[in-house]
Amino acid sequence: MSLKIRMSRGGSKKRPFYRIVIADSRYPRDGRFIEKIGTFNPLLPKDAERVVLDVEKAKEWLAKGATPSDRVARFLDERGLLKRKARNNPEKAIPRKERGKTPEEVAAMRGEAAPAAAAPAETPAPAEAPAEAPAEA
Repeated sequence: MSLKIRMSRGGSKKRPFYRIVIADSRYPRDGRFIEKIGTFNPLLPKDAERVVLDVEKAKEWLAKGATPSDRVARFLDERGLLKRKARNNPEKAIPRKERGKTPEEVAAMRGEAAPAAAAPAETPAPAEAPAEAPAEA
């Protein structure tokens, strides 16, 4: 049985409210769960107590092998229970239709002139040293 610490959505339309629950990964998001260990209300201001979490229960479930979802891992990292891996997505700043294309293709898509290809600068060949004549004795 693969246990997850994840959020289960409640609340009405456009008024979300989440329970932080322990559930089998095969169960539906808002379906059956094993235990409720906290709540998250995203409508509250950030300086208010948006996340209410039972830290002791979270420690117990982490020790039993439950894996948190990404959002719950952030909450646990804030409380110092779990060290979350740093994530880096350098392609996020690039528009989706331009990802994986060469600069020439991107310029053509935008209707711009293609960037000048950086031609390798030709360096003059080193002057050859004069060949030494064999010394005659």
